Amino acid sequence: MFGYYMELALRSLKRSRALTALMILAIALGIGACMTTLTVLHVLSGDPLPGRSGSIFYPQMDPRDMKGYAADKASPSQEFPRQLTWVDGMNLLHSRRADHQALMVGGQVAMQAADARVDPVFSSARYTTADFFPMFETPFRYGRGWTEAEDESRSRVAVIGSGLNDKLFHGEDSTGRTVHADGHDLRVIGVLDPWRPVPHFFDLNVGDYSGEEGVYVPLSTARDFLLNRAGGIQCWGKGSADESSLESSDCAWLQFWVQLDSPAKVAAYRDFLAHYAGEQKTIGRFERPADTRMLDLMGWLDHEKVVPSDVRLQVWLALAFFLVCLINTVGLMLAKFMRRSGEVGVRRALGASRVSVFSQLLTEAGMVGLVGGLGGLVLSWLGLWMVRLQPVSYAKLAHLDLTMLVVTFAVSVGATIVAGVLPAWRACRIAPALQLKSQ
Repeated sequence: MFGYYMELALRSLKRSRALTALMILAIALGIGACMTTLTVLHVLSGDPLPGRSGSIFYPQMDPRDMKGYAADKASPSQEFPRQLTWVDGMNLLHSRRADHQALMVGGQVAMQAADARVDPVFSSARYTTADFFPMFETPFRYGRGWTEAEDESRSRVAVIGSGLNDKLFHGEDSTGRTVHADGHDLRVIGVLDPWRPVPHFFDLNVGDYSGEEGVYVPLSTARDFLLNRAGGIQCWGKGSADESSLESSDCAWLQFWVQLDSPAKVAAYRDFLAHYAGEQKTIGRFERPADTRMLDLMGWLDHEKVVPSDVRLQVWLALAFFLVCLINTVGLMLAKFMRRSGEVGVRRALGASRVSVFSQLLTEAGMVGLVGGLGGLVLSWLGLWMVRLQPVSYAKLAHLDLTMLVVTFAVSVGATIVAGVLPAWRACRIAPALQLKSQ
């Protein structure tokens, strides 16, 4: 029966080419605008660690002095610093209260292979601790990450990304070979497969949608060499941003992440943080009230408003435009179906039920939605291409994936069928006898 409805719908659409073209164009324009903005939002607001983000947390505390303090919790001065000091970061790291924990900061270094014939490359870097790799499940192409023992012994080792490996070693297995980071020798012990979480959640200070790091170096080793650091820093009191004295300064410049695999562990870690802050206040390091906060990964991204507000506004505007297109489509379908009242009356007189006629008309609406979806898909690709030309950090990420491809057709067909309900119902309500008499 469905095949028969499809055949009738195709014949009807061919008979009214102008109306059909207008309906398809309206749907295509609405879908194109809607799916372009929804795809950008989908990419930017996605979960960077699917299935695991609920167990990854970002602890925060406030070690600042009383300068600028306001008791009003809504005051901007009450907001926790984004990062931790070296003292607090190391204390939390060495407490080992989480399943995994990683202390880190970003950087920029000049990388060169031992082969002097290969040109040096300026690369983004991540100075971190051993648990970074298992906690975030980074994919290794060759080798491994370093161990806690290598952290403690300040080993001269490095893990490099696939892009840097391609540039320095032509994609070969480079484990065991030497690279120079700002002139310092490091032994490569691992090479990652392409890995770029979106957003760049573990360090928003270097960019919400920055690219993948080229090299990973133990934090202790990076501090020994005073490798170039990147990212924000917040100092207070007598704190100094001098790179050689950051370990002893009152400055927050490190990110710290923990993995807690059960609700009980989350609750215990919150208690531990509160106890730690209270202890630091007691000994005089913390002057402000001993408040702490620990957000999970998605909560942290939401708190930091990673998705640009203009992207959300564009989505609402596109949805409003799509609604206007659907209203126009309803009017066009109503005109088209009512013009076929004679045909509907004859079918009813010959025994066709209202349900049968209603189903056939909705099938016709679905075909309009399918073809409109194809047109909208083309317009979406064009729209995303235009987004990629924009000078914004997330522009290169704007691509239509399989999920959004399915959503495009589901929204197009579903919305058009819904739009066709009223016109089809009106057409079915016409009494067959009146139509036959008028003929």
